[in-house]
Amino acid sequence: MRFVFVAKVNKLYGLKNLRFIYLCLGEKKLILHETNKIFVMKKYLLFGFVLVSAVVFGQKGAKIVFLAADNTINYGSVYKELDNGTRIFEFTNTGNAPLLILNVSSTCGCTVPSKPETPILPGKNGKITVKYNMNPGAIRKTIIVESNAVNVPEGKVILKIKGEVLVKQINNPMEKKKPMMSN
Repeated sequence: MRFVFVAKVNKLYGLKNLRFIYLCLGEKKLILHETNKIFVMKKYLLFGFVLVSAVVFGQKGAKIVFLAADNTINYGSVYKELDNGTRIFEFTNTGNAPLLILNVSSTCGCTVPSKPETPILPGKNGKITVKYNMNPGAIRKTIIVESNAVNVPEGKVILKIKGEVLVKQINNPMEKKKPMMSN
């Protein structure tokens, strides 16, 4: 009778490598001891994978993804006289809820960002326009975008612009060149 019960429990629960099965008749508890520790580890790994997947892929809400690599626009070397300093960061709402851009701010007054005023629907694109005042020298500015996006920490995304503004030397044909003095 005892062996028949062990076989039925093994078949019912799919347990193969059992050291022992003990039925405590007084308390009516079934105590199972598994000798194959890999089987136990696989259960924990599977549970962990399912839990992480549920958290990561189960997020519902707006999600913002910028098209610029590393969320950076490189102006390169530009001339102040030939460039107006305006660049556009394009993004997509990959979530399943409308994306609201709550605020866009710059770390410096020389960079003026503008945000979309209407919500960006799921699957649609939006634009954030950034205008740099083109002061000569290196460009290294940061723009902070605050939104209701669930795929970024606290809904904030950091955008960067970089480059260099040059001043074009204009030669005036009316200007006389000064002769070089020789000693």
